[in-house]
Amino acid sequence: MLIQIIKSVLFGIVEGVTEWLPISSTGHMILLENFMKLNVSKNFWEVYLVVIQLGAILAVCTIYFKKLNFFLYIKEKDRFNKSINLWKKIIVGCIPAAAIGLLLDDFLDKHFYNFPTVALMLIIYGILFIIVENTISKNKSKYNDINSISYKLALYIGLFQVLALIPGTSRSGATILGALILGTNRTVAAEFTFYLAIPVMAGASLLKLVKFGFNFSGTEIAILLSGMIVAYIVSIIIIKYLLSYIKKHDFKPFGVYRIILGVILIIYYLLAIR
Repeated sequence: MLIQIIKSVLFGIVEGVTEWLPISSTGHMILLENFMKLNVSKNFWEVYLVVIQLGAILAVCTIYFKKLNFFLYIKEKDRFNKSINLWKKIIVGCIPAAAIGLLLDDFLDKHFYNFPTVALMLIIYGILFIIVENTISKNKSKYNDINSISYKLALYIGLFQVLALIPGTSRSGATILGALILGTNRTVAAEFTFYLAIPVMAGASLLKLVKFGFNFSGTEIAILLSGMIVAYIVSIIIIKYLLSYIKKHDFKPFGVYRIILGVILIIYYLLAIR
């Protein structure tokens, strides 16, 4: 059991790092799984991959507690309305991914959760990051504050999040790219991406739990909790790092990294099937 928990801790670290950086947590999880497997059933493994994301979600809720918790501002009308409006925009932005995700969840898992798809998406979106950054560096951002996002813009950014239903795309990567293309600055793009993760990832986790059932063994509960707790701690560190990083840098290094990782995955896949 101890070995399985240690492995879960390592998976939690990878989840916490890769969920928020636009480099695809799925791609890294697939790669790590091939070198270090948890001794669990296939069904539990699918649940585990989604449920440990709850730790990452809690990190966002912790960091942005004051902005998101409108109950704090019941006596302050202006701040209360801003918090409520922010939640409304988050919900609007999540509608496309939630609707399509519910319809295609099983289909996507069956047909796209594989090495070739993940590797291809890593490379394609890595190239797109470089292209988009080269383009927006010549233009001035239209939206430089999270409150300047309209409901229409939130919906459009949410449409980009749908792309992340394909493994290897990166939920944060697709959403950040979309927000940048639509005219937000990097800080707003990253922050709104973090917010959109809350209902989307929580919903995905709940869906997997309902499908699997809640009959976990003691070992399985320990594995889940260890992964979630570590993902939570690491996520807090990474989110704060990313927000600090993008104040002075762009996303092109992540694009380069994605391309390199995609090529590595292709090479590994080709060698594995020989």
